[in-house]
Amino acid sequence: MKKMRTYDIIDFVKTKKRASLTELMEKFGVSSATIHRDVAELVASGHLERIRGGVAFFPRSSNSASSNSGISYLDRATVNLSAKKRIAAKAVELVADGDILFLDSSTTTAAFAEELANRNFVNLTIVTNSVAIMEMFRKMPRNYVLISLGGNYDPLLNSFLGSAALRELERLTITKAFLSSFGVTDKLVTTNHEHQAGLVTKVLDMATKRFLLADRSKFGRTGLYRLATRAAFDGIVSDQ
Repeated sequence: MKKMRTYDIIDFVKTKKRASLTELMEKFGVSSATIHRDVAELVASGHLERIRGGVAFFPRSSNSASSNSGISYLDRATVNLSAKKRIAAKAVELVADGDILFLDSSTTTAAFAEELANRNFVNLTIVTNSVAIMEMFRKMPRNYVLISLGGNYDPLLNSFLGSAALRELERLTITKAFLSSFGVTDKLVTTNHEHQAGLVTKVLDMATKRFLLADRSKFGRTGLYRLATRAAFDGIVSDQ
């Protein structure tokens, strides 16, 4: 119910361009506390922008760092592309024959998967919930193995998430996880997607080694959901 209401809030504000919190409370028949929580989540995810007394919708360019979590997967794939390729070239040096890798559904990790496709490890297994990486796998060496997680499809992340994906993940072994995020501070690594946070947190618990792939735009900003402390990662690969 909450997810449907947040979609309705986005559509309502897009139509009016701006709306007060009182107006949203009356429109959707919810309490002040509820509308404050909904608005905080939509602002954090980049769908709406906070203004005095309410929220507004301002179309943003796809290269805006603050709106990256709210734009489509295809648009995000072109943001900071050269930085992502540099990160991928560094990260591939951390991979060894026999590894069982988990790659999340970020566009940075997709660039890393393209780099793996250009290498020829003798024995490599890739576990992922990313549809882009699944589609890319046909270009990879024949001695690579793909394990794809199912679940509910999320079009914004172009990935499979939810309880089904978590159940499939629990049966597996992960030697190295390569993950990305929305934000990285001195202490925390965060995202704006609740279900993605649940999956990544599970991967972090399972993996023997954990690596964060983050371009310079990710540093110094904070998403809504906590993934882990920065110290929980064995290494951070960045272009800076």
